Amino acid sequence: MKRGLQIFLAVFSLAPLYFGITGILFGAAGLMPADDVIPEIDSQFRYLSGFYLGFTAIIWWFIPNIDRHIWLFRFVTLAIFLGGLARLHSYLTVGAPAPEMMAGIGIEMALPLVIIWQTALARKTARSGV
Repeated sequence: MKRGLQIFLAVFSLAPLYFGITGILFGAAGLMPADDVIPEIDSQFRYLSGFYLGFTAIIWWFIPNIDRHIWLFRFVTLAIFLGGLARLHSYLTVGAPAPEMMAGIGIEMALPLVIIWQTALARKTARSGV
């Protein structure tokens, strides 16, 4: 159970790592024609890309002891879930984004299930005294 969650999180963390690095390096021009990018949008896009790298670092930090970092895991997961809700709102009000962003919405909306998985693992660890 623990190893499965650790593997899932390690694989999942590759997405924010990728989007963080590419977002910082290429800015909003990575998603739209460079001539259409205004400084305010590019600045905000790169800033938020830094959050992706921060979340990646936090995820990597708690992976080894995922059964013990209950509240930090829930906080990070909640933050990512809220971002997914914001993406969902954009989808419903503005329209469908690129397929990789649609996949992101699906993953982000499923994160409450990962909280249940981690909670079950934490309870099992507490009962066994490991």
